[in-house]
Amino acid sequence: MRTVIFDLDGTLVDSSADLIAAANHCFRARGLGDLLDPAADAETAFHGGRAMLTLGFSRVDEHDKALVEEDYPRLLEAYGARIARHTTLYPGAMEAVGALVEAGYGVGICTNKPEALAEKLLAELGVREAFGAMVGADTLAVRKPDPEPFHETVRRLGGTPGRTCLVGDTETDRLTAQAAKVPSVLVTFGPAGETVAQWGPDAVIGAFGELVEVVEGLGL
Repeated sequence: MRTVIFDLDGTLVDSSADLIAAANHCFRARGLGDLLDPAADAETAFHGGRAMLTLGFSRVDEHDKALVEEDYPRLLEAYGARIARHTTLYPGAMEAVGALVEAGYGVGICTNKPEALAEKLLAELGVREAFGAMVGADTLAVRKPDPEPFHETVRRLGGTPGRTCLVGDTETDRLTAQAAKVPSVLVTFGPAGETVAQWGPDAVIGAFGELVEVVEGLGL
């Protein structure tokens, strides 16, 4: 069976505002105020909790890695408590997923978000059942760009190795696809914008309405 594996944050959903809010919760608890901006720092949000904390603390000359590790569990707790307050699916995302399923593709998610948080977010958005498999950052002992989480997602779908592709928004997704020896499709509507083209994906899309035709053109 042919499969299409999606990244989550920055690809299927815009979760940057809720991620930034969780980081700012940690900074406010230390009396530092809101150190991150939901719009300007959106790209950092998609690099994970530790990246957000590191950036925020750097703005007040706090470079102690111990602070990042101390606040990371607090960030996850704060994020989980309000995981879908501002998060939205990108326009056309679920229509594209449905069209792929109708065309005979299996669809799954491979994300560097912790598995429990990814499951909770998908459930709160009401779209978990649309995906046949979901592998998170801590599902296995390794995470993207190691190819094993991607391969595991394909296996859980019952997919055919080599007849699959990865849809994402970051260089990590491009490197994951390269390591897995499969095509990559990167979106330009995520925080990296048009710069995704510089990472050399097999295809780039500016809207989900383009996805099915692009995937069909990959010859999976």
